Amino acid sequence: MTGHARISIAAWGATALGSLVLTPVFSGPFLFVSVFLCALITGVGVLLQNLRIPRIVVPIVQLLVLVELLSLFFLHSTMKFGLFPWKATALEFNAQMADAMDSINRFSAPLPQDPHLTLFAVTVIAVTGFLIHVIAVQLRQAAWSGLLLLIMYTVPAATVHGGLPWLLFIPPAIGYIVLLSAEGRSRLSRWGRRISGVSHLDAAEPVEASALGQAGRRIGLTVVAIAALLPALLPSLPEGVIGNGLAGGSSGTGIGASISSTNPMLDMGRNLKRGENVVALTYKGGPSGGSYLRLTALDLFDGNTWQIAPRGQENRVTGDLTPPPGFNGDLSKVPLTTMDINVTRDLRSQLVPVPYPLHSISLKKDWNYDANALDVMSGNGGIVAGKKYKLTAYDIEPTPDQLHDSITTAAPDKYTMVVPERTPESIKQLAYRVTADAKDNKFEAAVLLQDWFRTGGGFTYSTQNVKGSGMAALEDFLLTSKSGYCEQFATGMALMARILGIPARVGIGFLPGTAGKDGVYTVRMHDMHAWPELYFQGTGWVRFEPTPSARVSTTPGWTVPADETTTPTTPTTTTEPTTPGAKQTAPIDKPRHDPNLSDQSGGTATGTGNWFSNGGGQAIAGGLGVLLLICIPWLVRTLTRRRRYLRPPGRAGAEGLWAEIRDTARDLDLDWSEISTPRQSGQWLVSQLPAETHPAARRLARGIEALRYAGDSNLELDLRDDAAAVRQALWAQAPARRRWRARLLPPSWRWYLSRGTTEASDLLDEFDLLLARLRSVLLPKRSTAGSHRG
Repeated sequence: MTGHARISIAAWGATALGSLVLTPVFSGPFLFVSVFLCALITGVGVLLQNLRIPRIVVPIVQLLVLVELLSLFFLHSTMKFGLFPWKATALEFNAQMADAMDSINRFSAPLPQDPHLTLFAVTVIAVTGFLIHVIAVQLRQAAWSGLLLLIMYTVPAATVHGGLPWLLFIPPAIGYIVLLSAEGRSRLSRWGRRISGVSHLDAAEPVEASALGQAGRRIGLTVVAIAALLPALLPSLPEGVIGNGLAGGSSGTGIGASISSTNPMLDMGRNLKRGENVVALTYKGGPSGGSYLRLTALDLFDGNTWQIAPRGQENRVTGDLTPPPGFNGDLSKVPLTTMDINVTRDLRSQLVPVPYPLHSISLKKDWNYDANALDVMSGNGGIVAGKKYKLTAYDIEPTPDQLHDSITTAAPDKYTMVVPERTPESIKQLAYRVTADAKDNKFEAAVLLQDWFRTGGGFTYSTQNVKGSGMAALEDFLLTSKSGYCEQFATGMALMARILGIPARVGIGFLPGTAGKDGVYTVRMHDMHAWPELYFQGTGWVRFEPTPSARVSTTPGWTVPADETTTPTTPTTTTEPTTPGAKQTAPIDKPRHDPNLSDQSGGTATGTGNWFSNGGGQAIAGGLGVLLLICIPWLVRTLTRRRRYLRPPGRAGAEGLWAEIRDTARDLDLDWSEISTPRQSGQWLVSQLPAETHPAARRLARGIEALRYAGDSNLELDLRDDAAAVRQALWAQAPARRRWRARLLPPSWRWYLSRGTTEASDLLDEFDLLLARLRSVLLPKRSTAGSHRG
């Protein structure tokens, strides 16, 4: 086999082994397809090099073959004449790559078996294999290909929560070592005859084991062992220790939450499923029972993600904001509520949490607002962490009759009525079927949708194994799994409302939080929430609540007919100041305990539990672990000694007792000779022991000598009593300091480690010889008659 072919195959093997790190992330047949494509690309490279094609041409042809194969496998419908990749192929490839990157950022591993995700995985592996082949074979720099194998770790590192299983580090390490070995052998062969070595085990063998191969296998074994054991032994770094997106520190114990204006839905999902439940903000004032605090509204849905639509020139916050869009009543008669909000440093957000519709806010410099969404956003990329501000908001509470009589003649904008073209017909039919009793009334249809999600549709609230809000995931959520969290409920109702002709968008923000002393509400990170907002002419954007009661206990009052409302309980009297004209309302939508979230009490709670639960138990466990670690040498020696004395009389039992006397002498720091015969060792023991123990020492030494060298020796010889007497005498003769050291850290234990290393080396020698024998059988030496010509 030629050198370039050997390196090419090794490069393919390294790619295949390295791609195993993606198995916790992607699902489906991506691995088999990737390995097959890499094999074809490798075969093309080997064939071209055997044909003596110029080196610079080989990677170009391989790249063209790679593009053709990816197009045939995944983008066949876009190819011209069904054979040639064209402009449409490139555009579709780019679109699917964008969808895949969004899915990777949005969803938790393992990712669903979607075509665009399979294409992404196969592309990453195939391109990596191609580049490894170019670097290792064409540029002859195999060592640098390890960087490409490392790049494949970036995908699972960003997606797999909790890190990769440490065993997955072994296959890429083995592949990298094989590639280096192949490249080194090829490079050495260009200098002349290979160097061979003979182990002390193969002196009589007719085959040779390569000395370079022996060294390479030993180095490789060490590297693989380090790669496998080091991740398991080192403590894990917490998420976010390197960085967590937006700038800003945290004074709390948790890592907080980062919320950007680019993809707040993604940030919310990450905070709910992975973030710590630290305090986000506190507020005082507002309606009795608390207030939803909205960050922004997502009005653009492209069939895959819900995002903030492109905006024009935003307005600088200087005074009162523009009136609520769609409201045609007399705003001067609408009550205003005031609120004081204190945002902690754990909430690193470019968007400001405010109630809707907002009237005014004390934030002025570098803060803008949008006239349609009435959300407040940083104008210079800053964050709201640590800010304190006051605001006033309209307390608009429409009645069910007002919304029932509302007639929407046109969409308020060009985004909130758009239904993506690839919306499945099954979702459209479902929307019409659920709202069949509405008799074309938009508000009644909206209430039926809300009730269907909360009670009638058989849905359950869960943050586990959620696939997101893309079109395929929404179809699965609405028709099959019926399990998700607020993102799925909000986006599902918003899409179905658009299908029915109701303008809809998705609000992102916080639930009202928990009431405390003096009317102060505490809002935590796990209070983040999403809800649909539907547009009704004359009232404007109205909040609905499709998320089941497991998360949100009640629905907005305007979605409940008057004859179904219950008499509200008398609110508790407080000293909370109210704005003139403000009215008392029943408590709204308090979040219940969510069993799917890891912590509802927050990461900064103190003063709860006892000393054991507040760290005492961990301290005890740590102390016991250290004690157990210290006792390992003593435990090994004790068990070994007990096992030796329990052996029955005979050759194996006598050798075990002799080894116990040897180890006892080493533990007591006596000068035991490894090269002495049993008789010489017996004489040495006599010199170390008191006179009453001399006969036992002589019988023990002569018994071992007879069992080793005398053919007619007594195989049932029992030396246990003699060995016990000799050991006890050695122990009694030693100083107390040596005895304690022999108990806690016996030197013989370290000797066994050294011996284990030697035995491992002998095992590698046997492995080298096995490979040499297989090579001599499968690849017999070529005739070398030409080399003997005179």
